[in-house]
Amino acid sequence: MLLSTMNDLPGYEVTEVLGETFGITVRSRHIGSQIGAAFKSLVGGELKGMTKMLQESRVEAQTRLVEAAGAKGADAILAMRFDANELGEGYQEICAYGTAVKVRKLAGA
Repeated sequence: MLLSTMNDLPGYEVTEVLGETFGITVRSRHIGSQIGAAFKSLVGGELKGMTKMLQESRVEAQTRLVEAAGAKGADAILAMRFDANELGEGYQEICAYGTAVKVRKLAGA
C-alpha cells in the first residue's frame, strides 16, 4: 500500500477515488504512569511514557487505516493525516485518515 501525505503521487495516475478511510485507536495509560507523569509535570521535561504511548498509538491507527483502505480495494492512500483528541482524563484518541484510491504507475516513471 502506497501512503502519501501529499494530495498526489508523483509517477502515478489516480484511476479511481474510493473515498475517505479511517484508522482509529483509543488508549489509556495505567494509573502508575499517570501518577509519574503528574509528578514529572511539576518539574518539566519530556513525559517519555506518554511519548511512547502516542508513538505506538499512531502506528496502530496507521495500520488500521491501511487495512481499511485495503478492504476497499485501494492501492494507495493520499492526503494522509493524523488527528488526536483527549477523551476524558487519561484517554487519548488517535485517528489516521486519508483518501483511498486506485493508482496506475505512469510509463517511464
